[in-house]
Amino acid sequence: MTLEQYLQQQYTPKTATAYGREIQAYLQNQPGAAVAMHKDIANYLGALRKRYGNPATLNRILCSIKAYYSYLHASGKRKDNPSRSIKLRDKQSRDIQLQDLFTAEELEKLLDRKERYTVLTYRNRVLMGLLVYQGLLPAELENLKTNDVNLDRGSIYIRGTPKTNSRELQLKPEQIMLFHEYLSQVRPKLLKDNESEALLIGSRQHPVTSEDITKQVTRSFKGLYAPRKVNCRTIRQSVITNLLRAGNDLRIVQVFAGHKYPSATEKYKQAQLEELKVAVQKHHPLG
Repeated sequence: MTLEQYLQQQYTPKTATAYGREIQAYLQNQPGAAVAMHKDIANYLGALRKRYGNPATLNRILCSIKAYYSYLHASGKRKDNPSRSIKLRDKQSRDIQLQDLFTAEELEKLLDRKERYTVLTYRNRVLMGLLVYQGLLPAELENLKTNDVNLDRGSIYIRGTPKTNSRELQLKPEQIMLFHEYLSQVRPKLLKDNESEALLIGSRQHPVTSEDITKQVTRSFKGLYAPRKVNCRTIRQSVITNLLRAGNDLRIVQVFAGHKYPSATEKYKQAQLEELKVAVQKHHPLG
């Protein structure tokens, strides 16, 4: 499999072309790119930071470089991926834009997507269910093990991350049957002769990473609710917002979301107040 074939397989034609162009520039400027280590890639991005002031440009270049090393890893040319843990630290807006989020009904429609490969249908429905119903982060999904699922209790244990607390969440009735079919029939087929404790397995017999999940969701639902963007972050924010709008206690929602501090959950309440204020001013202006 060539680099071009890999990009075309993993991304939309437009993204594959853009990534291919950035990768060629990277290879021209980094003769030892094929054997580069984490420090070498970080230094390259550091040099580019002086040239490009826009974080979006740097992020696009970083995504392209990550795609290159993912290709080397997938094709067996490298056993490691030195770019996997590299993240840009540029300041990004964390404001919650409620008008850009999705209702519970809109989130449910994400579960109806037809899959290209039948064997991945159950895996992707399990994955999307955990996003839509439990509002998990990609890192939390990556960390899930098979023994975290308790079908007798109808629950799943979520391990803590640097951003979230551990917790046990209830599964929806429809999720329980889906999990049973996935664990007993589908997951063994995905693993083939390999062994793994990871709950979510990819098409190449390896555990799914948080990066894989982020890319898959963004790619799968691109343009569905345009101009709103469907991604793991907006899905999670929508789940939390919908719980608060339904009248659930702030503390209960905090535990559900795994927020380490109440202030993280209170941001959603504050955003609702701001949204209400704008609506009042629009329909009942004063002065």
